[in-house]
Amino acid sequence: MENVSQAEFWQQRYEKDSIGWDMGEVSPPLKAYIDQLPESAKDQAILVAGAGNAYEVGYLHERGFTNVTLVDFALAPIKAFAERYPDFPAEHLLCADFFNLSFEQRQFDWVLEQTFFCAIDPSRRDEYVQQMAALLKPNGKLVGLLFDKDFGRDEPPFGGTKEEYQQRFETHFEIEIMEPSRNSHPARQGSELFIQMHVKT
Repeated sequence: MENVSQAEFWQQRYEKDSIGWDMGEVSPPLKAYIDQLPESAKDQAILVAGAGNAYEVGYLHERGFTNVTLVDFALAPIKAFAERYPDFPAEHLLCADFFNLSFEQRQFDWVLEQTFFCAIDPSRRDEYVQQMAALLKPNGKLVGLLFDKDFGRDEPPFGGTKEEYQQRFETHFEIEIMEPSRNSHPARQGSELFIQMHVKT
């Protein structure tokens, strides 16, 4: 396996535009989720980890959400995002390893998951679950998409099954929704699960 746990791997991917899973737009299920959120949610603390080109972060910003934090391993997509959104608060753009993030207190109301889980080394998935739970406030939510597909290869994106995900996430989360996405992008029809879960207290 190529070393997906190194920032250089991802930096090179972005520099070479070798990101075939990138849809070039906001994921339709996540856009639909954002669109139904109430006005009162617009000041909630939101994390988008492994954000890449961060179309969802841009959409949240355009919709008036004021407390969104973007985290990515590679500097290239962060710089590109900052150029596209020069009024986005720079202090909310973090070039960092998600697994090394540490805050004095759990600070996020919810996390938006979009192709980050499928990009990490599959051997770190339990670590991902633990870290997500640690970064969320009590009853904080994890919302997003997971691939419901075996890609049969040793490079990202890495797929999986609903059964695997349930087993992993149930250690730290109460799963509210984990079901096939009905409004996926045409390129991903039949291969995504929409998830919504909250941290166990």
